[in-house]
Amino acid sequence: MRDVLRDIGPHYASNGIVGLAFSASGPIAVTLAVGSLGGLTQAQLASWVFAIFLSAGSATLVMSLMYRQPLGFAWSIPGTVLLGPSLQHLSFPEVVGAFFSAGVLILALGATGVVRPIMAAIPVPIVMAMVAGVFLRFGTDIVSSTRTDPAVAAPMVVAFLLLAAVPALGRYLPPVLGTLAVGVVAVALSGRFLVEDGGPILAAPLFTAPEFTWAAQLELVIPLALTVLVVQNGQGAAVLRTAGHRPPINVFAMSSGVFSLLNAAFGAVSACVTGPTNALLTSSGQKQRQYTAAVVYGLLSLVCALLAPTLTRFMLATPEAFILALGGLAMLRALQQAFVTAFSTNFTLGALVTFVVTTSGLDLFNIHAAFWGVVIGYGISRLLERQDHART
Repeated sequence: MRDVLRDIGPHYASNGIVGLAFSASGPIAVTLAVGSLGGLTQAQLASWVFAIFLSAGSATLVMSLMYRQPLGFAWSIPGTVLLGPSLQHLSFPEVVGAFFSAGVLILALGATGVVRPIMAAIPVPIVMAMVAGVFLRFGTDIVSSTRTDPAVAAPMVVAFLLLAAVPALGRYLPPVLGTLAVGVVAVALSGRFLVEDGGPILAAPLFTAPEFTWAAQLELVIPLALTVLVVQNGQGAAVLRTAGHRPPINVFAMSSGVFSLLNAAFGAVSACVTGPTNALLTSSGQKQRQYTAAVVYGLLSLVCALLAPTLTRFMLATPEAFILALGGLAMLRALQQAFVTAFSTNFTLGALVTFVVTTSGLDLFNIHAAFWGVVIGYGISRLLERQDHART
């Protein structure tokens, strides 16, 4: 605790707060939308939200304090999205059974140690091109939100630019925290912060008994596992390496498996290391102190787990432009670094193919386009960039 109190500061606390705000807004909206369309009850949705924040906070605190690195965990958004069609023809207990099996598979692959050499074999520029493709929408969100809702987004953009351009101001008020504060004021002045009355305050998690059927297992287990290990954990590890950290790849996989099983017990999608959140946690400050941003994020996630129904209503009451602008501005440096790493040295053709496929939205066998971007980009690179591979 003495180390944390010594190392924490305004930059790190604000990065943790913004990381939490990001997780508790857009990703929660996606989760609620998918669950609602799949016919889940309000109690089941609240249990889902409780579980993903509980696992995110617990895993982040344990891993970040153990390794003194900002190792932020969350839940698989691509995995959540691919559940949409499945919930239309599979029962929820069948889907929960797939959650359990995916968690076991992820844990087993991490325990065998095969994940690290596989990830190490893929050149960093190709992985970062996948990250750039995934992060690109955060940059375009700044433009779209400013155009559609200038009253909210434009003051946030101005505040970010001012605080980033004047170091004397940025030392006292970190740009992202200042952007958040200005955005809150802009939303309040717009009169569009409308919270629904009623509803539960504290979470009441539910256990859903799993059903293991071949239909659900074949449709969901492999896509969920690949999404966690390659797309999500791959993003997170690449972002952390670019920020100068040394993430434990196999331990990431094992932790994702353990906490995915915790999530499954309460009817929630798989846990994972997340690229966007780790990019926010490492967006500023000294490398050796950035773990405190993850501590703040982890503690706030546990609070959100306890207050899951209240938090969900609160975050969904804000205008969409507020969330899009805040997330985009906070991710801007991470997006810049992803492009620099992907295209500034070698493997540039493979990186370009990876980026193009990732942004194309290609979806084969229920597996996210980012996975196919890495697979196709790596294959093209091995075929046409032999000299680059020979030098590594």
